[in-house]
This record gives sequence, C-alpha cells and structure tokens, in this order.
Amino acid sequence: MSTELSESQDLNGLEQATDGTSRLTDICSGTVGNSMASIAEYYAGKSVLITGATGFMGKVLVEKLLRSCPEVKALYILVRPKAGQSMQQRVSDMMKCKLFDRVREDNPDFYQKIIPISSELTQPGLAISPEDVEKLSACINIVFHCAATIRFDEPLKHALQLNVIATQQLLSLAHQMHHLEAFIHISTAYANCNRKHIDEVIYPPPVEPKKLIESLEWMDDGIVRDITPRLISDRPNTYTYTKALAEYVVQQEQHRLNIGIIRPSIVGASWQEPFPGWIDNFNGPSGVFIAAGKGILRTMRANNDAVADLIPVDVVINLTLAAGWYTAVHRPKTALVYNCTTGGINPFHWGEIGRYIHHVMSSFKRNPLEQAFRRPNANITSNYLINQYWILVSHKFPALIYDLILRLTGQKPQMMRIFNRLHKAIGLLEYFSSQDWEWNSENMSMLMSQLTPEDRKTFNFDVRQLNWPEYIENYCIGTKKYVLNEDMSDIPAARQHLRKLRNIRYTFNTLLVVFIWRVFIARSQMARNIWYFVVSLCFKFLSYFRASSTLTN
Repeated sequence: MSTELSESQDLNGLEQATDGTSRLTDICSGTVGNSMASIAEYYAGKSVLITGATGFMGKVLVEKLLRSCPEVKALYILVRPKAGQSMQQRVSDMMKCKLFDRVREDNPDFYQKIIPISSELTQPGLAISPEDVEKLSACINIVFHCAATIRFDEPLKHALQLNVIATQQLLSLAHQMHHLEAFIHISTAYANCNRKHIDEVIYPPPVEPKKLIESLEWMDDGIVRDITPRLISDRPNTYTYTKALAEYVVQQEQHRLNIGIIRPSIVGASWQEPFPGWIDNFNGPSGVFIAAGKGILRTMRANNDAVADLIPVDVVINLTLAAGWYTAVHRPKTALVYNCTTGGINPFHWGEIGRYIHHVMSSFKRNPLEQAFRRPNANITSNYLINQYWILVSHKFPALIYDLILRLTGQKPQMMRIFNRLHKAIGLLEYFSSQDWEWNSENMSMLMSQLTPEDRKTFNFDVRQLNWPEYIENYCIGTKKYVLNEDMSDIPAARQHLRKLRNIRYTFNTLLVVFIWRVFIARSQMARNIWYFVVSLCFKFLSYFRASSTLTN
C-alpha cells in the first residue's frame, strides 16, 4: 500500500517537471532519491522477505531491522511448522526472546510487522501456497536468504537440498517479484577453504550443480555416502562444498537480479547489539566456552599461529543490511561478494585464545556456570601427542570414574557419552583451528566508505574497533545468561559448588599420594631414598626462602 502511494505521489509530481519523461524512467528504475537516502530511510516503506528468520543470524537480522529501521513496512519470514508446534507458535516463541527486549521497549506492537509464511525448504516450490506466492510476488522489495544447514556432517543429499536446491527455488520465486530491488545471499568465508588466499569473487564450482543434482537423484543413500569423500575432494565437509555450489547458482542470476553475497567466517556472540554477548546456540566457540566453563573440556588442539577468524553476529548483520541498501541503490552490474572476516583487519590467533583461556577461566570462576563437572581449567596445544595424553588423563579417565560412581548409585552413566560427543564436535572444528587463510576484504572497506557518518555508527561493521579480551569475556558471560539461561543471582551458589569441587580434588590428590606411597614407595628402599631426597630439597628451599624474607624485612 505505502509503495503504491509513494509511486502515485511521484507521478503527480511529474506533471510539474520539465523533463517528465526522463524522470519517469528514473522512478521506474528506482534510482531517484535512493542514492541520497540513509540506510534507515531506504528501508522505510519496504517489504522484506527473510529465510532462516528463526535461526541465530535470522533473528538478529529481524531485530536489527525492526529497531534501526522502524519505518520498514513488513517483514515476511519463511517458517517451517514443526511437529507439535504450529507456525504461529514458533514465531510467538521467537518474539518472546530476550533479544527483542529493546525493540519491545520502543514499540510494543512490533510483532504486527512480522508476517509468517508457511514453507519447507525440502519440498518443491519451498511448499509455499499459491496464495502466498502471489502475495510475495506483489509486494517484496528485498530478499535476505539466510536459511541453510550448518551441520558439517550433514549427508550430501540433504545438504544439497537445503543449501543448493532450496536456493534455486528461492531465486525462481524472486523472478516473480514485481518490485524486487535486491537479493542478498548469506554464504560462508569457508566456501572456498581449499584455497589459502580468497578474493571477493565467485570461484568456478567443483562440479556443475545441475549435473550433480541430476546424478544424485537416482542414487541410493548408501552409494552417495560412499562417493561423498571423492566428490568433496579437498574440502573438509558437505557444508563448505554445497555452499560453494550455492554461490555459483546465485551468481548465474546476476544479469537478471541485483545480487549481493555475504561471506561471514566463524559467527559468534554479539559485540555491541542489541547488547554485548548475546548468543543462543552451542555452535562453534559457544560450545567450546561452555564445555570449558563446565570443567568438561580440559584440552584442545589448535595451531597457535593460525588466525581464529571469529566474527560477531551483529557485525555480519550490519554489513548485510548495508549491502542490501547498496545493492538496491547502486545496482552493480555483477554480484558483489563481501568477505566478512577479521583476520586481515584485526587478527586474533588461536595462540591468543590459549593466552586468553586463563582470562576465560578466571571469568568463569568469577561468574561460574551452575553444576560444573570440574573446576574450569583448559589448555590449547598444537602437539597431537600431548593433546591425546591430556584427553586420556583429563577427559576419559575422570569420565570413567564418574560413570562408575553413577552405576554404583543406580543411575544411568552419561559422562563418557558426553565426552565422545565433545571429541566429535572438536574433531570437526580441527580443520579450521589448525589452518590459516587470507581473505581479501576490499568490498567491505568500499561499502564502509559509502556510508554516512551516522550510518557508520548505526550499522557499525568496522572490526578494527573490536577489543578481543573484552569481547571474549562478554561472550563467556553471554553463554551463561542466554544459552544456558542461568540466573546471575545464583552465582554465590555456583561459587560454593566450585569450592566443593576444589575440596574434592584436594582430597582425591591426597588419597592418590597415600596410595602411591603404600603401593610403591613404602615397599622399595630406593624409592624411599628418592622420596626423602625430594622432600629434604623442598624443606631446604622453604627454609632458605623464609630466611631471605626475614633478612629483607
């Protein structure tokens, strides 16, 4: 309605213009007024379609649009009904999330702008009803395609369906949209991780997507599983492989649609918006921090010199909205790719995480997670043998003891299963924590230069300003507050639990020393002599230290 009104107002103004014909051409192409508009002004009166809106990045995108572009007309979101939960219930639960607190304060009726559309990415035509297709075709101005499977171990057929075929079908729908101005596709910086230097270009796909889809249609799942390693070749998983194919599929439409592609690296908790440290999932660093805070993770293998290319989710979303504005207003002749990374601008290495891990552990000791398994204490090493040793000593051995205690008390053993899942998850991350990449980010810098000073503040994606120690601490607190939903008022009880674990550890170590003494040292004269020698050295050192302290005083 508002789009039609603005068009009619512009047409009325043409009667008074001296160059009416040329101005009419400009209005039809959408170039009048937009080039001078701020980002918020551009999105005013626009109808936006978002896929993956109930996911981590999708929710942040919805919140940012509603808060920073309050005049946006409507947000249409594709939602998959789940068993036992209707589409409306899923959207209602999403809007109750703490993420939307700031929007709720500014506009309690913000939910009226959110219009859910029933959809299923695995079905033909995305399972969107003809009525909804007609509605979307008539009103959508911008599409943000965030939906994807991010599981690294997803079977190839399913990953292809969700990441490639669904993208093809969404592009087909986009061609039917009469007022579409921009199509923004969320990819990943690791789509081309088989290269060490990655420019902001679409690289040739590993295989023609259409041929692969046709070939896999008739294959049994077992056959596909067997040939998957050969198909993905030098890529580590089906996720990066299918995201590379999806980029190519999107690029093929660049002469008919205004396209932008965003490539974020490892997306983590928010940096500033809507508040520091917001996170809602266990993926990537979140699971690592939680496992370390619970005292479960004690060792992790990573290359200390490799860049840990972590990018805050609000940085990605701010860049995405800015790219939507730029794509619609300037209409680049070819699809622009934005490598949304920190490594080349404000690098942060895995070795630094190793140094900051003590800072992280201190944070978790000040603000401990509830019901920790052990006191937080973790280390990062690049040595495979050392890592395997600590896995045996600090992971598997305590898990066996704990499960034995659970069995003796009539409970179901669970710790070994938890550790196996943890090792599998960390194993999937090892490819990314043990290697280094260089990403070109010229388009990201170019886009920043196009923003007004006000837009640079409102839609800030300048990662040069990111302070890593502060961000990591907020990230840790965010996992406690928003992922585990733990109340900060319960911290005294959690600290008491840590003290209890400390006492248990001291008691266990004492009993272990006594056991070693009784079994080994007490039965051997040579062992006793060595023991007495070590004890006497310690005694002499303490005596010397006390004497030195007395003389100094």
